[in-house]
Amino acid sequence: MKRSITLTFDNGPTSAVTPHVLDVLERYGIGSTFFVLGQNLEEPQAQELMRSAARQGHWIGNHTYTHSVPLGMTTDPRVVEHEIARTQARIADVAHPDKFFRPFGNGGELGSHLLSPGAFEYLHRNAFTCVLWNSIPRDWDDPDGWVDTALNQSRERDWTLIVLHDYETGAMRNLERFIRAALDDGVTFHQAFPPDCLPMVRGVPVRPMGAMISTLTPPRERR
Repeated sequence: MKRSITLTFDNGPTSAVTPHVLDVLERYGIGSTFFVLGQNLEEPQAQELMRSAARQGHWIGNHTYTHSVPLGMTTDPRVVEHEIARTQARIADVAHPDKFFRPFGNGGELGSHLLSPGAFEYLHRNAFTCVLWNSIPRDWDDPDGWVDTALNQSRERDWTLIVLHDYETGAMRNLERFIRAALDDGVTFHQAFPPDCLPMVRGVPVRPMGAMISTLTPPRERR
């Protein structure tokens, strides 16, 4: 079977990196998804970069507002509103209709730290699609070596969803090198997501999500 790769980009948009990423993707005719941070969109230039990506045919998803703490590691009831809802409001005019949301994994780890019960309920009630991953080449701390890591990870399965980052680490100067190597390796690039990376689609859990949800309980309100 021919192997496939889906590219996604977290933590942007940034004026120093996102334009380069968009140029490379356009050159190779590759569609991707940008999981943006709400706080980055406080800058008008970043907002325009997001809209440029959408005009190019890329999908826009929600990756929390501050990217400061995994949602399952806090019991603050205000976090869901601040991190998910606030970002969704900022991207509403360009967001994909399926309301793509990617939780903060704190280094790409999967586990119960990803969502609080409140976050899960919010995503369910508001018909979000939760998008995870099966490849973390750690481009943020290995700006040159991530290319070989990603290529090796993509050889382990038929369809790989890779998380990259369009902010200033120097890693995206190697994006074109990666794409060329992957194409030479016989890979086809797809914009869609592999089903095993979608535990929730339009608010409906399509596989058990218990392993993603924290068991922490928020403190009772004082009376």
